Amino acid sequence: MNTLDDIRVTRVSSTEDTLKADFDDGRSVSLPLMWFPRLFRATQSQRDHFELTGQGYGVHWPEVDEDLSAKGLAMGKASIEFIKQQRKHEIAA
Repeated sequence: MNTLDDIRVTRVSSTEDTLKADFDDGRSVSLPLMWFPRLFRATQSQRDHFELTGQGYGVHWPEVDEDLSAKGLAMGKASIEFIKQQRKHEIAA
């Protein structure tokens, strides 16, 4: 049985508003693409061009310079960039 520390991504896909990750233990998560601003701004072709890194412990999109960990995806964590943007908007409001 996998823990989140050793979970690995086996496949990634996206639509115009969703990022989906499949894991080696059979789990899948679908997350809002807007949580990952670099991927949100990327074209579908750029999002489709990814590399699994560290035998699936991470995912890298070379054309948009984005890296996400399998553990972070499995936990449903938004990117730091998105979190910073949200805090900036909250402070301004």
